[in-house]
Amino acid sequence: MIRSNNSRNRRAADLTIGCLSTYRVGVELRPPSYFALAALIDGPLHGYAIAQGARELSGGRVRISTGTLYALLERALSESLVIAGEPYVQGGRQRRDYTLTPAGRALLADEAARLAHAARAVSSRLRATSQAVPS
Repeated sequence: MIRSNNSRNRRAADLTIGCLSTYRVGVELRPPSYFALAALIDGPLHGYAIAQGARELSGGRVRISTGTLYALLERALSESLVIAGEPYVQGGRQRRDYTLTPAGRALLADEAARLAHAARAVSSRLRATSQAVPS
């Protein structure tokens, strides 16, 4: 049986992981981006607080460098996933707060659901085959 490219494209689309359209080839929403955006769920934060929130949410597994943080925030801004507030000075440092938009919340919800589904599927298979694995 010959499969059309449309069939393959539909399957690939089903496997695409929360992608941002700036990534023309459909790159996954990686853990730094996922946890940085998730840090904004409770309200606006400045860059350093976003990095700290991402570290806390990930149990210390995600540590975002300054360069990575601001690159992902620029992409998120260009995709309207976050909005940037006006700059202000706090403690002698210039800061800007970022706020998650409804589109950003929707992307996070989709990605969280996808990750939960994947975890359930793998956990189910592990339980189903636990007796078949030799000790």
